[in-house]
Amino acid sequence: MKKVLFTMALALVSTVAMAQSKSGFGIKGGLNYAKNGDLVSQVEDAANDIFKSENDIGYHIGVFYKLDLPIVFVKPELVYTNTKSKYSDSGVDAEYNVSKIDLPVLAGIGLIGPLEVFAGPSFQYILDNDLDVDGLELRDVENEISMGFQVGLGVSLGKLGADVRYERGFSENEADIIADTVGETVAGKIDSRPSQIIFSVSYKL
Repeated sequence: MKKVLFTMALALVSTVAMAQSKSGFGIKGGLNYAKNGDLVSQVEDAANDIFKSENDIGYHIGVFYKLDLPIVFVKPELVYTNTKSKYSDSGVDAEYNVSKIDLPVLAGIGLIGPLEVFAGPSFQYILDNDLDVDGLELRDVENEISMGFQVGLGVSLGKLGADVRYERGFSENEADIIADTVGETVAGKIDSRPSQIIFSVSYKL
């Protein structure tokens, strides 16, 4: 019985050691094809106009740690992201930019060969937001820290990797649009919640 327990313990230690030998830090970067939520124009004594956002291209760069376990892997990331989205309905021509720090905490599993699938929550800290429209000023978002969810498919070839993932924010995170900076007249609101496809390449150090 002792030999059996010893053999099982040795096998477990060997498995964990092998998993840890494949684990490590890495760097990543890529493009974001993103859009944010609605822009709502608020006019006194009139119905609100709602403008849908259009996708635009942003970018991201960051670091990660991939922990390879016997069946699954865990991959927390720390990423600087800059996204853009456009609003051009009914004569409105605006560009909304968001700079933020993303912290996805992903869990995944290998499929066939180098293919893997993963998913997990993504925590976001918004550093700056800007709406490029003459005569208007944008206030900070209601919540600097928000949460979303990511799901994606990747491929790992030695130290190199690539993946594509979809991210969606869970809840609205609005910022006021100010038309009169003295009287602080609220001219509308913009929803900073992201909906984006993210393309990344990575290198494990």
